[in-house]
Amino acid sequence: MGEDLLDRLLEKLDLVQKVRLLSGATTWRTAGEQAVSLREMVTSDGPAGVRGEAWDERLTSALLPSASAIGALWDEGLVEELGGLLASEAVRKGVDVVLAPTLNLHRTPLGGRHFECFSEDPVLTGRTGAALVRGIQAAGVAATAKHYVANDSETGRMHVDVRASERVLREVYLAPFEAAVEAGVWLVMAGYNSVNGATMTASPLLAEPLKGDWGFDGVVVSDWGALRSAVEPALAALDLAMPGPQGPWAESLVRAVEDGRVPEQAVDEKVRRLLRLAGRVGALDANRRPRTPAFGPDGTRTLLRRTVASGSVLLGNRAVLPLDPSSLAKVAVIGVYADSPRLQGGGSAGVFPAHTVTPLDGIRARLDGLARVVHVPGPGLGVPPAPLGTGWCSDPRSGEPGVLLRLLDGAGHELHAEHRLSGRQLEPPVVPEARTVEISALVRPQAAGEWTFGIAGFGRMTLALDGRTVLDGAFPCTTDDPAVVHVNPPLHTVRATLDTTRPVLLTATRELVPGAGRATVVAAAPPEPGTAAALAEAVRAARDADAVIVVVGTTEHTETEGHDRGDLRLGGHQDALVRAVAAVNRRTVAVVNSGGPVELPWREEVGAVLLTWFPGQEAGTGLADVLFGDAEPGGRLPTTWAAALTDAPVTHVHPLDGRLPYGEGVHIGHRAWLLTGRRPAYWFGHGLGYTTWEYGTVDAPAAVAEGSSFTVRVRLRNTGDRPGREVVQVYLARPRSAVERPVRWFAGYAAVHAEAGASATAVVEVPARALRHWSEADHSWRTEPGTYELLVGRSAGDLTWSGTVDLQDGVG
Repeated sequence: MGEDLLDRLLEKLDLVQKVRLLSGATTWRTAGEQAVSLREMVTSDGPAGVRGEAWDERLTSALLPSASAIGALWDEGLVEELGGLLASEAVRKGVDVVLAPTLNLHRTPLGGRHFECFSEDPVLTGRTGAALVRGIQAAGVAATAKHYVANDSETGRMHVDVRASERVLREVYLAPFEAAVEAGVWLVMAGYNSVNGATMTASPLLAEPLKGDWGFDGVVVSDWGALRSAVEPALAALDLAMPGPQGPWAESLVRAVEDGRVPEQAVDEKVRRLLRLAGRVGALDANRRPRTPAFGPDGTRTLLRRTVASGSVLLGNRAVLPLDPSSLAKVAVIGVYADSPRLQGGGSAGVFPAHTVTPLDGIRARLDGLARVVHVPGPGLGVPPAPLGTGWCSDPRSGEPGVLLRLLDGAGHELHAEHRLSGRQLEPPVVPEARTVEISALVRPQAAGEWTFGIAGFGRMTLALDGRTVLDGAFPCTTDDPAVVHVNPPLHTVRATLDTTRPVLLTATRELVPGAGRATVVAAAPPEPGTAAALAEAVRAARDADAVIVVVGTTEHTETEGHDRGDLRLGGHQDALVRAVAAVNRRTVAVVNSGGPVELPWREEVGAVLLTWFPGQEAGTGLADVLFGDAEPGGRLPTTWAAALTDAPVTHVHPLDGRLPYGEGVHIGHRAWLLTGRRPAYWFGHGLGYTTWEYGTVDAPAAVAEGSSFTVRVRLRNTGDRPGREVVQVYLARPRSAVERPVRWFAGYAAVHAEAGASATAVVEVPARALRHWSEADHSWRTEPGTYELLVGRSAGDLTWSGTVDLQDGVG
């Protein structure tokens, strides 16, 4: 929309109306304004799917693979398609703004939220994020680049002050956001953290480089609850404070303008940006247009199934994969996660899928009529109990699968009651005079013995079994982290022996305390089997099978928003399980179900290692496609994986006196590994397919002018017996630089497809920025003339060709 129209709309608003637009009207909506025919704009969490405005398990969404799985695609065309799916889901749910992509980096393998982030590398993250932005916004739905900036760990995340040099910020952590702005992103979200002493919602980095050097003309929105004062963010370049309706702006900002502490022009500029966004998403009368979802259920499932296969990374293969279904009479599928996989990470990005396909489901469907499939769960994971569901619980009032949710007044009288499908109720209805949330269910015990029951929330909470109280306590809220208060409140557990398999009435209550949210979670778990007996059962099944597929992974208590990881172990007895079954069957495929790196101490003992990440709703169909050769595992690692945490070069995530120094500078990820000279288990860029490739001639310029991009052409031949895809990667180095640089750094990639025996040419565009560095003395980009090494290969640690390119003085 034209700037003249923005001027005319702005003239219709007085100061109070303008300021009202700059704070949320609700948790997920911006304010509307009749004077300019502006409707409310709806926002929604988005990295894993578009949830909409409510945490309600009855309102389902398409569940995508995790962002780390999308980062493993190395396929911008497919990422754009996934952006289109997110936009389609947004249209279906009446959402205008999708809060994705997350452009923070895998700075350390201990980052607890890396499943929401694409990679360790600023170039790969930038290219992937830009593709998702293009895909979302092509449908008239806004994307949001978050969390600006250096919000790369969860420990103390609400208040941590990251200390990083100007050069490190420009070359590493700001770079993916610059790529998103170049792709035309319409919103950027300021994080909770501080950088170099300034909280991000009031940081000078919002003005420069975001709105200045980069020319970002969209809206800078706060992370939810990140705004803690009125004047400083108003004087900075923050535009929209979320959520609403209460917040630090409103009357406070009006007074600050009237008192002369904040110029009204600053408010006008913020409103102008908000109106520009409204025009882009069709929230103004003049720009309203009908919107229709582009994806139906079948198209959604097809795309997500293809994405699971395309993002799966074959880490190792001893001629075991793909499995030939015609050679199999019996397949053992082993592990708790085979039947109950982790499909998404924990935290605010969670959605409720309409259906899911487990690995066991997918394998059974693919081998139906061909082979017998047996499932053995093996040892339990030793984790807290899961929320009640529909599997073995029923509403005590209606008898329907699920639970009964009631709201009670101070005297215990019922104010509201409804049937729900889950014991995880993050947003029970708001009812005046309600003082207590009660969740009850008839639990049908699968087995007698010592069960574990739990309740999560804040305030006074109780648990009772058939009227007998087994837990009663007061649990105060001691955090301001909204992910903890509203999404993952701490779970308090108790053990109780059930000596019967008849239904037992479980009743849980949670007091509603001001300022502590209303999330209430009720959980239960049956007795876990003895470890030795469970391992023995798994070994027997593996020994008798033609092939073994063992699924292992991380838990929601190790990879989740709000917490960093303490180690990289799988936990429980999963390592022992893999080793035990691999010892009796060489055709053992270990499937790794995690959002980020884990230690795999048995990786040389199994027949194949396949990483599926958190694969989303089509986990089982996509996995079966890969296992049985209907699709090639197309993924490449977006993050370097250590053999052991002690090998990893960057592991500090805990602030000291509130500060977290990024002392490693520009050396993160594979750059840090190269600097230390250590060898990881798997390099950035690593991934095998089902064919082999021979690298041939490389055509690259001998010299390029300063400020110019250049092209590298790599000839390859598929030397295997089936079609395949290869990802050709280009790296740069400058060993004798006058500037501190990485040993080598990633510059670009291109993928090729070829039939068996055929050749193809990978064309890799290396942008001029790959040769530049940030000068802190000049506060600007500079290039260093001279000779650079050019390296080509399959990963950061597997480079098959090297040459040189001279950067000559020329256009600056």
